[in-house]
Amino acid sequence: MAGSHRAPRGGGRAAAREARRQQARKRNQTIAAGVAVVVLVGGGGVAALNAFGGDDKAGPKAGSGPSDDKPTNSDVLTDDKALLDAVGAKTLGATGTWAVTKTADGDSAPDSAFACQLQRFADPSGLRTWVRTLQNSATKDTAVQYVDVSNDKATAAKTYSTVVHWLSQCTTPQTRLSAGYVTSGVGEQGVIAVFAQLPGSKTKYRTVAVTLAGQATMVVEHDTTAATPPRPDAVLATANAAAKKICAQTGGCGTGAPLAKPALLPNVDTPGFMASVDLPLLDEIDKPWVSATASTGTGTGCEKIDLKKTKPVKYGTVTYVTPEAQVPTEFGMDDTVAKFATAAAASTFVSQVKKNVDACEKNVSNAKVESTGTVKTSTVSGKSWKATYDTGDGKKFVYRIGIAGSGNRAVYLLFPVLKNLDLTDATFNETLIRAVDRSAAYK
Repeated sequence: MAGSHRAPRGGGRAAAREARRQQARKRNQTIAAGVAVVVLVGGGGVAALNAFGGDDKAGPKAGSGPSDDKPTNSDVLTDDKALLDAVGAKTLGATGTWAVTKTADGDSAPDSAFACQLQRFADPSGLRTWVRTLQNSATKDTAVQYVDVSNDKATAAKTYSTVVHWLSQCTTPQTRLSAGYVTSGVGEQGVIAVFAQLPGSKTKYRTVAVTLAGQATMVVEHDTTAATPPRPDAVLATANAAAKKICAQTGGCGTGAPLAKPALLPNVDTPGFMASVDLPLLDEIDKPWVSATASTGTGTGCEKIDLKKTKPVKYGTVTYVTPEAQVPTEFGMDDTVAKFATAAAASTFVSQVKKNVDACEKNVSNAKVESTGTVKTSTVSGKSWKATYDTGDGKKFVYRIGIAGSGNRAVYLLFPVLKNLDLTDATFNETLIRAVDRSAAYK
C-alpha cells in the first residue's frame, strides 16, 4: 500500500495531557481561592475586580453594618413587597398555577440559590439580600428570584459583573451553556443564559436572567424540562416585570421595549477560546472541565498542520481536561485558534487541512478516516471526521477531528475517543461551532 505509516504518539500525548491536567488542577485551585478576576463592566469595558474573597459565610447585611446608617439607602427594599409574586410568575408559563414557596432575607438566604452561584452573597458588604422561590403545581417548573442590594450604584455594577462572571465561567458538573443573550430595555443592562444539564429522555434547562437596576442586582431563574432549549421570551418578560418593581426603589429602570439579542456570555479568562461551560456533557464525567494552555502541534497524522508555512498572525492552543474525574490521562479536548492576516488566508488554511484529512487513507497506510459531518452556519464553515490509526500491535488510536473557519480565523478541534468516552457526531460538530464562535474574541 502506498503512503507513509505514522502511529500517533500515544504515550507522549498521555504524558503531555497529564502535565496539562496538573496545570489545570492548580489553576482551578487558584481560582477557588478567590484571586482577582477580570470582568466586563458597563458598556463592555474591562476592569480588574476582587473576587470578594471566598468566604461562604454571610457578610454584614442590613442592620449589622456601618453602611446601614446611610439614610438614603437604609430603606431600599426593606420588605418583600417588591419581589416577584405568583401573579407576576404567570409570564413564565400560562399552564398551571404558580405559588410562592419560600422567601428568605440575608440572614436565612441559602448558600446557593441560582445556577453557578459561587458564594452566598454577590456583594458581601451590601445592604441586604432577598431570595424567593416559586413553583408551578401543574408543570412542576420552579423559579427563583435573587436580589442583592448594594450601598451604591457603582458597587452594584461590580456586583452585577461578578454574577455574570459566575455564569460565564460556570464549573458546575454536567452543566453546559446552551445559549446566551444580551438584553436591553430591562434595567440598565442584562444578560440571559440558558444552561442545559445532563440529558435523559428530556433535558433539564435552567434559564437565568441577570439584571442591573440602580443599586440592585437581580437574578430570575426558571427551571424546566423540555426536548429543546427554551426561548428567552418568558424569562425576559418576567425579568422585565420584576425589575420594574425593584427599580421603583433602587433606580435604573430600563427604557424601550425588552429585547434579547443572541450573544454568548463573555469568556474573559481565556478570550478567543471556549469556557469550561461550553464543553460537551458526558454521562461518565461528573466533574467540571478545566482549561490549561498547551503547545500547538501538527495533528494526529492526517491533518499535516504546518503553521510555519501558512504563517498566521497569531495562534494558540488551550486544552480542556477533567482533573478530578476518574478518566485515562489521554482524555481531553484541544482547541487551537489561528488568526490570519486576511479571510482568504484563513479559508485557504481550512481548505488545505480538509483536503489533507480527506486524502489521509491514501497517504497514511495505517489510517482509516470517516467523515462525520459538514459544519455550516451563517458565519462558520468547516468539516469533521473520525480517524482511526492501527498501530499493528493490537492497539488502535481513535480521534475526532474538526476544522472550521470564520472570517480571518481558523479553529482546529481534537478529541481522543476512549472506551465509554465518546461524543456523538452532532455534539462534536456543535462544539466545533461554539469554538469558532468564541474565536471572534481572539485578538
